[in-house]
Order: sequence, then C-alpha cells, then structure tokens
Amino acid sequence: MAKARFSRIGFILAAAGAAVGLGNIWKFPYITGMYGGGAFVAVYLITVLLIGFSLLAGEMLVGYKGGKDAVSSFEIVAPDGKKSWKYAGFMLFSGLIIMTFYSVVIGWIFHYIYLSVSGGLPTTMDEAKTTFDNLVGISPAISTLWHFLATLFVGVVLMGGIKSGIEKANLILMPLLLVILGGLMVYAMSFDGFGKALAFMFEPDWSKINSEAIVRAVGHAFFTLSIGIGTMVTYAASMSHKQSVFKAAMWVTLLDTLIALIAGVMIYSFIFEYGAEPGQGPGLVFKTLPIVLSQMGTTGIIISIIFFLALAFAGLTSAISLTEPAVEYFIQRFHWSRLKSVIINTSLYFIVGVGAILSYTKEYGSTFSIGDKPLFDALEFTTDSILLPLGGLAIALFVGYVLSEKEREHIVKHQVNPTVYKVWLFSLRYVAPLAIVFMMLNNFGIIKI
Repeated sequence: MAKARFSRIGFILAAAGAAVGLGNIWKFPYITGMYGGGAFVAVYLITVLLIGFSLLAGEMLVGYKGGKDAVSSFEIVAPDGKKSWKYAGFMLFSGLIIMTFYSVVIGWIFHYIYLSVSGGLPTTMDEAKTTFDNLVGISPAISTLWHFLATLFVGVVLMGGIKSGIEKANLILMPLLLVILGGLMVYAMSFDGFGKALAFMFEPDWSKINSEAIVRAVGHAFFTLSIGIGTMVTYAASMSHKQSVFKAAMWVTLLDTLIALIAGVMIYSFIFEYGAEPGQGPGLVFKTLPIVLSQMGTTGIIISIIFFLALAFAGLTSAISLTEPAVEYFIQRFHWSRLKSVIINTSLYFIVGVGAILSYTKEYGSTFSIGDKPLFDALEFTTDSILLPLGGLAIALFVGYVLSEKEREHIVKHQVNPTVYKVWLFSLRYVAPLAIVFMMLNNFGIIKI
C-alpha cells in the first residue's frame, strides 16, 4: 500500500497546527506582559527567525529525507558509521510526556467553556482565584473528566491516520481558529484600548528588558514551533516530495508568529479597555480575562465562549501532533495496528495525567510528587528545561555537522539562494546550539545573568 501523504496545504496546516498551541494564545501574551511588552516582542521576533526557523527547517529536512518515524528517519539519513544517531529520534517520547500535563490544561479550557455557557464566569479577582483554585486543587474528578474528553478527542482523530484524521482535523480546526481570532481582533479594534495594546506590543521600551527576559524570549521562540519532539520529523516524512522544505518551514513560522501577535494584541485590547493590569503572569487567561469579559454582559459571555473555543482548538491541534510521533513509531518499528498504538499511547499519558491532576490536591499532593515538586510541575520542568532543548540541540548538531554537505545541498540548496542557505547553516551550526546550551545552563541556575 502506498504511503499516505499530506496535500501541500494539508501539511502546512497540520505543521502549523502542531506549532500553534497554548503557547501562542496563553503563554505568549502573559510572558509579554511580565517582561514589559514591545522590547520582549522585538527580541522574540529576532530569535524566532534566527533560531526557531533554522531548527524547524532542519527537523523537517530529516523527516523529508528519511520518510519514516523519527527513529528510523535519523537512522536512514545518518551517514554510514554514524547510525547511532538514530537514538536522537527517541525525542519523539517527549511529546508523550508533554501530553501528560498538556491534556490536563486543555481540560481546564473545556471547563471555562462550560463556565462561559452556563453563566458561571467569575466577576471579581477573589472569585476568579477561587474558581481556578477549586478546579485545579479541590475538584480532581472534574479535571479528570475534562482530561478524559480531551484524550478521547485526540485518540479519535489519530485513529483516522494522516489523511482522514490529522489532515482533516487541521483543515477544519485551523481555519476556524484563524476566523475566530480574526473576528475577535476586528471587534477589539473598536476599543480605545486597541491603540494602547498596539503601543504596548510594538513600541519597545528597552529599559524594561533584562537578561532574564532575553532568556525567556529565546526559550519561547524555540518551544513555540514544536521543535525537538519529533513531530516535524514525523509530519515531514509524509509531506509531498514536490513541496519545498524551506517554504513549508517559512509558512509555518509566519502563521505561528502571526497568531501569537494577534492573540497578544486582542487580549491586551480587552485588558486595557477595562483597566486590568497586563503583567498578571500565567493567570492572565484563566483569572484576569474572565473577569474582564464578565463585565461586558451578554456580549462578554459570547466572546468568552468564542475565545475559549479558539484556545481549545489551538490546544487540540498541538495535542494531536504531540501524540502522533509515538503512535507512528510503534506502528513502523513494532508493526502495531494504528488502533492498538493509539489506544496504548493515549491511555499511558491519560493515566500519568491523572497523577499530575492529583499532585495539585491537598489529599494526594505528597503521594504524587517528585522531591518537593508536584508531578505536574516536575513533568513540565523535565520537558521544558531538559528534553526539548536536548532534542533541538540534536537537530542542530545532526543537520549542521553530521549530515553531509551533499545531502544538505541536494534537499535544501536548490530551494533557496546561496546566501540564505549560508545564513541558515551558520545559525544551525553556531547560533542555535550556543543559545540552547546557554538556556539550559540558565534554567538549572549554573549561569545567572
């Protein structure tokens, strides 16, 4: 049977769906607020181009050339005598680990859709804090139910495979996401707060930037494109061979960045219009924004439903891509059926996810902790600070140094002009590895600036 392949637009939307996730609509706006707005955005845009795009194109290149699951693709592309690089492909299990807590966060979003529909949005900061704290720490059964529904959705899509599952879901969810965010942006343009949001996002005040902000900008530029977890290797293995790796990577980077910027401007338009503070940290979407929307009456309820639906769509498209590399690995390496692979992989992360939920409760927190960290936080730290940077570093070193010049030229050089190729290779060999190593050392407190 011929290998199922994405259509051109199907691949771009699937890869963009992998990149566009909660980091764009939840994390990017709140860290922008924490680090002063425009200066942080400027640093982010520079690093997403120099580091993010370079690694994304490199990871796609491995899958495009290898045409298999992540482990097999590294093994196929590696030169003779260097086949041990196949172990870099085990980065694919990072996605499964991420899903243990990512699915839980998607469940929280489902809960806020329910609150929006049922008229239960909080109206004060105390009420907002109580609502969120109850969901996270006091009502594990509710969180587990939403976590299960998110897992079920991902499993059903993955059972459809590349064409009938992943591509079809992204052909529906990604355009819907763009329409919803675009509509909310147009509505936000009618606010006086829209001008303040633009100024906050795009007028850099360099006095507000510091070394910590730069590290966070580099980290977010790296993570927002779903690099270093085998997703892009796995997806690119099923892209059309008539499609340009560089053009596809460019479109994915542009879409991912555009959606983050739109989400930031839109959210801050609401925040400034109703006098809320921008630097609210992770609670911006789950605490501050619901209060703002509740002040808008019926219109606010409608907007809240639409906004959290967009957030759910972004989360689910990424969740699909985080799970598919492991599913594909067991299909190709162990000849499992897709049904078996999907059920076992989704069940594994669902079970661990229940432990992550319980780790935030008083009753079970100490049982589901690693050292002094709740399991949820330990899993997040392990992936963000160790596994994903190592995966990105492996991509940079493998494509930049191990892959032969002949192989790189054959796939890449005819797709771009020589100058762009040289800049890309320089970034892959020097800029990206140094940035990743520095970020890891900073995360562990070995280097503090």
